[in-house]
Amino acid sequence: MASMRDIKRRKGSIQSTQQITKAMKLVSTVKLQHAKTGAEQTKPYSDCMYETISQVLKKAGNIDHRYLKPGESDKAAIIVITSNKGLAGGYNSNVIKMITGSDIEPAKAMVYAVGRKGKEALARRGYNIAADYCEVINTPLFSDACKIGKDVLEGFANGEFGEIYLAYTRFKNTVSHIPTMLKLLPVQIESKENEAKDEKPTIDDLTLMNFEPDADEALDMIIPNYINSLIYGALIEAVASENGARMQAMDSATSNAEEMISDLSLKYNRARQASITQELTEIVAGASAIN
Repeated sequence: MASMRDIKRRKGSIQSTQQITKAMKLVSTVKLQHAKTGAEQTKPYSDCMYETISQVLKKAGNIDHRYLKPGESDKAAIIVITSNKGLAGGYNSNVIKMITGSDIEPAKAMVYAVGRKGKEALARRGYNIAADYCEVINTPLFSDACKIGKDVLEGFANGEFGEIYLAYTRFKNTVSHIPTMLKLLPVQIESKENEAKDEKPTIDDLTLMNFEPDADEALDMIIPNYINSLIYGALIEAVASENGARMQAMDSATSNAEEMISDLSLKYNRARQASITQELTEIVAGASAIN
């Protein structure tokens, strides 16, 4: 059994740690409120952009455009959004597991890392880090998303890779965060086979999309803006998910510390009671010996 001094020292150490986790929880809660507002305002726009472009391309007919067909390279670019800091539960590890568990081999992946934790973890696993945007996640701006989008689009146009993916954590609510891997390029057009067979197409569904001045010029403008909007939306949702995950992790750590302190207090009282009992026994035994 540990001595009273050891128990008291350990209890004091846990109490100090608990104060830190409480402070981190409060900070994460405040940051989450701001990030949550941004995510809730940005998410409808990103979702609407995704649905709109899907519908536009669905009605575009058979257009031969470089963004609508796979590149010649068998490599894939992955924009990985994680955090620069730890102590966020499984937030970072869930994104890493999603990438390593995908069909993309490390030798054929080019990682565009947003967040130090993801970059370091994937580099240890043999993934090629093509670009580092770690500072972007601190305060995401639309201009940052445009810079990332421009870099990956140039690599796609130059034939450095044939596909572009976006890996991030989707913010559903304060306690639910979903690791998501979205294919950005080539843009996938939903097949009519996925639609209900008993649902008859309307005239609007059969009407082809007209582009002015021509399809190639219009798609050269539309798709980059579409990519930039999805990247920006992912950055905003990732920040909200990170703070939500950290708040939950610090809340759990604080609760665990409270349980450990309660257990150590019980052990300390037992050790103290045993020490007092032993002293009384020695005093009685000494008095009996004198008599």
